[in-house]
Amino acid sequence: MKIGVPKEIKSQENRVAITPAGAHQLAAHHQVFIEKGAGLASGIVDDEYVAAGATVLGVDDVWSEADLIIKVKEVVESEYHHLRDDQAIFTFLHLAADKPLTDALLASKVTSIAYETVQLPSGALPLLRPMSEVAGRMSIIVGANTLLRHNGGSGKLLGGVPGVACSKVVVIGAGVAGSNATKMAFGLRADVTVLDVNLARLAELEAEFDGHVKTIYSTAYSIREAVADADLIIGSILIPGAAAPKLVTHDMMMSAKPGSVWVDIAVDQGGCFEDTHPTTHADPTYAVGPAVLYAVANMPGAVPFTSTHALTNATLAYVNQVANKGWRQAMRDDAALAKGLNTFDGHLTSEPVAQAFGYGFVPLATVLT
Repeated sequence: MKIGVPKEIKSQENRVAITPAGAHQLAAHHQVFIEKGAGLASGIVDDEYVAAGATVLGVDDVWSEADLIIKVKEVVESEYHHLRDDQAIFTFLHLAADKPLTDALLASKVTSIAYETVQLPSGALPLLRPMSEVAGRMSIIVGANTLLRHNGGSGKLLGGVPGVACSKVVVIGAGVAGSNATKMAFGLRADVTVLDVNLARLAELEAEFDGHVKTIYSTAYSIREAVADADLIIGSILIPGAAAPKLVTHDMMMSAKPGSVWVDIAVDQGGCFEDTHPTTHADPTYAVGPAVLYAVANMPGAVPFTSTHALTNATLAYVNQVANKGWRQAMRDDAALAKGLNTFDGHLTSEPVAQAFGYGFVPLATVLT
C-alpha cells in the first residue's frame, strides 16, 4: 500500500502523524511518502525519514500518490480538493462538531476513519487516550499561566505559599483527560474537586489520592455550586463520536469569580461550556463576563515532540492493520478499529454524527459485508 503523510497546516499545529521509527516499520512492506518538512516542528528532519525508508515528496504528490493518508488533525478547507473516492484517510476528525468537513467527506466519497472513535470492548479509546493525557496535563499548565495577572487572570499562584491559600481547581469529568488534570493540579498543591457521574471512577480517585482530592457526583446543581467559588475550572467531558453536552451555562460563567480561568478540553467536540468557541495557540483566550476562557482546539500541538511520539505509539499498530489487510478486512478482523469508520462512498456510518446533523446513516455491518 502507498501511505501518505502530509504536513499539518491547521493554525499552530506542530505535530506530524508518524515518527521515523513508525515510518521504518511501515516501509518494510509498504511505500511511505512524507511531505517535505512535515516533521520539522516536531524536531524531525527529512533525512531521518529517508534513512527510515520513506520518500520525501511535495504536498500534491503525497496526496495524489497515497492510497491511505494518515494525519493528526482533521482535513481543513484548503485540503478538501485532495480527497478522492478511492482513498482512505485515518486521522482525528471530530465530525459531530464540524458540519462543513462532514459534508466535504461525503461529497468526495472518501473513506474516513477517525482516531477518536476507535473503541475497545471496555469502552476505552486507545487512539484518543495519549492526546487526552497530554491535553489533561497541559490544561493545568495553561490554566496556571492564564491565572497570571498580565494574562487576564486573578493573579493567584496555583499552589499558594505558606500563609497564603492555594487556588481552588474544579475538574468536570474524571475520564483520561480529567484524571490527568487532577494529577497535575494535585501535584502543584492546589485544592482540587472532581465531578463525574461515574461513582466507581470517583471512588478510584478517592483511593488514589487518599482522600486529599474532593469528589462530587455531577449534576447541574453540583456543577453550579462547585464552579461558583473556583479559581480554575477544567471541562473534560467526552461522549465518543458525539458533540459534548453543554454542562456549564452562560449564567454560571457570568457569575464566576473575577479573573477565574476556564479551560475547555472538550472544544474539539464542540465544548462543554455554553460560551465555548475554538481559539488558537496564537490567540488562546477571550473574556466571558468576569472570567477568562481558554479553548484551543489542538492543545497537544504546543508540545509536538511529546505528542507526535505518543500518538505514533498508539496509532502504528492500527495503521499497520489497515495497510497490511486493507481497511475493510482490517475492520472485519478488529471490531475496535471498525468503530473508527465514519464515512464511506458518500454515506455516514457514524450514528452520533448522523444524529448531530439530522442525516441518515448506513450501519457499519452493511458496509463490512
